[in-house]
This record gives sequence, structure tokens and C-alpha cells, in this order.
Amino acid sequence: MSLSSSGQDQPQAVLERIVFQVEKVIVGKREVITKLLVAMLCGGHVLLEDVPGVGKTMLVRALARTVDGSFKRIQCTPDLLPSDLTGVSVYNQRTGEFDFRPGPLLAHIVLADELNRTSPRTQAAMLEAMEEKRITVDGTTYPLPEPFFILATQNPADFEGTFPLPEAQLDRFLLKLRLGYPEVRDEIEMLNRMEETFPLAQVRTVLLKEEFVHLQKAARSVHVDETMKQYIVQLTSTTRQHPEVALGASPRATIALMRAAQAQALLSGRSFVIPDDVKALAVPVLAHRLLLNPAAQLAGRQTETVVASLVSATPVPVRRTAAG
Repeated sequence: MSLSSSGQDQPQAVLERIVFQVEKVIVGKREVITKLLVAMLCGGHVLLEDVPGVGKTMLVRALARTVDGSFKRIQCTPDLLPSDLTGVSVYNQRTGEFDFRPGPLLAHIVLADELNRTSPRTQAAMLEAMEEKRITVDGTTYPLPEPFFILATQNPADFEGTFPLPEAQLDRFLLKLRLGYPEVRDEIEMLNRMEETFPLAQVRTVLLKEEFVHLQKAARSVHVDETMKQYIVQLTSTTRQHPEVALGASPRATIALMRAAQAQALLSGRSFVIPDDVKALAVPVLAHRLLLNPAAQLAGRQTETVVASLVSATPVPVRRTAAG
């Protein structure tokens, strides 16, 4: 399927086709699906956190089916080793040389299921892949395919048998999302669809990986006015000065918020970013990167609430942005 003649509404048409396919499996979660597409357009990674059984793994598997490319699933367990992710070098007796056998990280879309059930050592093996799009095995560096996404799921940290993700790794996830329980009508519809068939088998590929790379480049070309850049920096810098925050958003978070706003604008059919793009993504981009001080944690404060309050209190640029 080629998208080269789709016209100016091409990104929106792509969104609708992908959402239509994913909603064959996941009912009533269009906003979450859209945010996943935003992250993929940015070349960013997503952390899906929620209680077991709400469809996190199914959502990722359905989304992976819509894009033509290799897909690998890693079931994270406490005994998983770093080499189980990156691959190993095996001695070939016939040639007298070591042959590299790639691990599941060398795929276009990687599902790391229950990431926080594996050890910190294995979690750290993903850092180079997430940031630099490459892995190093036995001193040799291997580039990862393009596009490359890690979509990780995790259960809440207070569940038995979990290891909290370190701040350095959380900072490398573009978005952190939650599915939540479905509405009653959506859950009934889910039962109707599961009654006679398995909906995942009905999901079809609607986009070639080369076309997705083209869309990623289009997202980066979306105009960001100087006032919008000031607005983004103001939002992230205020997290570093908040009295309840011990660790504020990093410069990486500032870049991530701008990239996400560009992708949001593209999917909305605009060639420029507006404040609503930034406001819509501030919480999923920034909240998981913050660390509250002990007093705020004891008081039961949530980082999502802190970011939402900062968005409400930060003045919005009054000058209307437009393409240059």
C-alpha cells in the first residue's frame, strides 16, 4: 500500500486506518492509541503501566501488526540476562570465527512485556538501544533497524515481584501511558467480539515501514514558533523549581515535549504547533520523569497532578503561531 498520493491529509488518513485496525481488538481507547502513534512518529519509546488484564500486551501486538516490519516480544522474568536481549557471539568451528546471533532487540518493534519484573542489570541493557539506536556485543556495535520502537509494559511498582525502573531509564521513555478499565458498554462490546473469534487475527497491515520513516521526517519538519519553544522551556523549567519536586524534568524531556507536539500537530493536519498540542502531551511526557520529595510522597501527591497544575498555571503564548 503506497501513501505517496494521499495528499495533505495523509497523516490523518494514516491515523484513521491504524486506529480502525487497532480498535478491532481494543475498544474505547482511541486517545491512548493516538498517543502511541505520536510516540512512534517521534521515534520515541512508550511505557504502558497498569494493572494486569486491561489489555496492555494486546494493544501493543495489535499496533505492531498495522506496520510492516519485524516484531519481537520479550517476556521479562527475573532470570532474564542482558545477552537474551542483545544477542550473543557463537564460535563457528567450521570457519574458526565468531558468528553473531542477534537477539530480539534487533527488530523494528519490540514489546518488552512486564519490564519491571526483570533485574536492574537486564533493564540497563536496553539503555543504549533506547537512546542511541544501537547495541554493543563483545566490543562490536550493531545499528538497530529503522524505524525502531520499544513498547514496554509494567505492572504498578507495588505489585509483588517487581523491580522499580531507574530514573535514567524512565527518562528515555518518551511517554508513559495508562489504559485504565473499560467503560461498561465497551466491555460488553469486547465480550461480543470475543464470543466467536479472536480479534487480533483480523488486524491487517496498513503501512509499510519505509512509509512510516517518511512520516517521521514529516513530523520533524512541523514548524515550532519561537514563542512555542519558550512556552515548552518554561513548562519544563518550572518542574525544577517546584517545592514538591526533588528531581525535575531534564533537557531530554524538553526535546521530547517539542517532538511530541510536532507529531500531534501533524496528526491534527497542521504544519505548525499550537499551545493545545503541548498541553495535551505535557503530562504523559513529563510526569514519569519527575521525582517528588519525601514530604510530597507521604502526602500522597502524584507527579501527574503536579504537572497538570503547572500546565494550568503557566501562561499560554498569546501570539498565534503559524508556519514561517
